[in-house]
Amino acid sequence: MANNIPFEAWFFEVPPVTRYWTTASVITSVLVQCEALSPYQLFFSFRTVFEKHQYWRFLTTFLYFGPLSLEFIYHIFFMSQYSRMLEDTFFRGHTLDFLWLLFYSSASLLALSPLVSLPFLGSPLSFSLVYIWARRNPSTRLSFVGLFVFSAPYLPWVLFGFSLLLNNALPKGDLMGIAVGHVYFFFEDVFPGMYGWRPLAPPWRWAVWGRPVAPPAPLAARAAA
Repeated sequence: MANNIPFEAWFFEVPPVTRYWTTASVITSVLVQCEALSPYQLFFSFRTVFEKHQYWRFLTTFLYFGPLSLEFIYHIFFMSQYSRMLEDTFFRGHTLDFLWLLFYSSASLLALSPLVSLPFLGSPLSFSLVYIWARRNPSTRLSFVGLFVFSAPYLPWVLFGFSLLLNNALPKGDLMGIAVGHVYFFFEDVFPGMYGWRPLAPPWRWAVWGRPVAPPAPLAARAAA
């Protein structure tokens, strides 16, 4: 029992949205591995959703990261790491706002998916979070496998280039994540400074403020809280 305590402590230290998303993704892949589910029951397409009324695919397309493998572990670690860092810093105490970010990003990716024919959208969703985290941490220095050091805003492009070289094909999902993340970052972090309001603010912020203005505290102060 003592050996389980560190894992339990770590698990419950993970903020709730990241914790449940990661857990659901692991369970989904385990069920597929055990043949209790098939990937064909999980992917998203407009035909299967609207003609066959299989509405669960709106959700499961973001939960399946492939069969259990080293690549699966990489994707889950990547997703949970940056989701946790965003939720723990800029969205600490603002869980509903983080859920709104995930809703906006998911809806945008679903709308874009017919253009690129991607059946599973978990990786593009996590890549959009990477982009937002990177842009909100401009002074953070990162190292890529010990080869070179760069500023955090370059992280999405470093990963994009690495994926391009590794797969010898255009990583469409990464580009989708960058596009969706950039729209959110622009309208939440840049646009309010120019025009004094937030077009992508959650609906409840509109209800409270009428026309949503910048958050009560600067993003940097919220992150440090």
